[in-house]
Amino acid sequence: PSRVVVGFGEAVSVSCEATRPVRVLGWESASRNSLCSGKWTALLTGLRNPFVMECFTLHQGNVRRNSTLYCTVKIPDSVSIRPVDHTGPMVEAKKYQLLCEVQNIAPVQYLTLKWYRGDAMVHNHSFSDLTSSSPVQVSSILEIFPSRAENGASYRCVAELELGPEGPQQPPSVTSDSLNVSVQCESLHFGSYFLISGAEIVLNCTALGHPSPVYSWQSPSPMQLTGDEAILISSTLVPGAYICTASNSLGKKTKNFTVKAKTKGMEKPKPACLFTAQLFFIVHIFVLKLICQKCFGLFLSLVIYLCYFCLVHICQHFSAVVANYVTLYSHRK
Repeated sequence: PSRVVVGFGEAVSVSCEATRPVRVLGWESASRNSLCSGKWTALLTGLRNPFVMECFTLHQGNVRRNSTLYCTVKIPDSVSIRPVDHTGPMVEAKKYQLLCEVQNIAPVQYLTLKWYRGDAMVHNHSFSDLTSSSPVQVSSILEIFPSRAENGASYRCVAELELGPEGPQQPPSVTSDSLNVSVQCESLHFGSYFLISGAEIVLNCTALGHPSPVYSWQSPSPMQLTGDEAILISSTLVPGAYICTASNSLGKKTKNFTVKAKTKGMEKPKPACLFTAQLFFIVHIFVLKLICQKCFGLFLSLVIYLCYFCLVHICQHFSAVVANYVTLYSHRK
């Protein structure tokens, strides 16, 4: 064969055959400048350094070299991964570097270093521009900007030797240990909140953060116990301003709530369209009375009265709906 893939320290057996009778057939090591004559096969054992073997024939004073054999593979001793200049948890959206180091690998030009986050490959690094055939140490750096969704994510790198058709069908590879990252949220994000007027009031101060936030409340009544929970549910909260503070080791945020006194009953505002309807009624009664009283008489008067009462009823209902919506919206504010 023109090329053989052999691991360092492993044995390999190769043969060289002539298609016609020759005087000498053997192997020659270019690096050792030695001659192995009178052998039809050669057994190469204990490969410690890369070298080239050539099969040659000697016949009638002519030397012919027919093939070259390369034996240059070294699986890495180890593959490791670690953060660069950082220890402990990471902060969301900041830049960090992860370093992957490969110890003693050859030939490095066939190495591909693959980065994984979980089961997804996020980057690969090829070393095809290097030409060293001796075992070397190489490294790769991955820059990351972790998000809160990546808290607890696992990173690893895989060193893989792509040896071509002469190599094994499954490329030899070595995988590093997993590196689990912890991501802290620098800012706190509040969830939804609502306030229900009436017998029960709910103040929701739930916030998202890592580490988990701690809550504290300030109330208008020094004697009123508000606790350290994210949600307050009570029917005895006094009117006034309630301030919730959510904090962790990276920062804090506050949320203000206003509790208003509940009035007895709901005062229905005078319908905005009531005056318009009354004016409309008076004007039209006067005009129609002048024009149509001789034509329609009592029947027209009854129809107009019915239309008036229907219009007033519709306006009152619409005004009540609007008033309820405005009251509920002001409570949510």
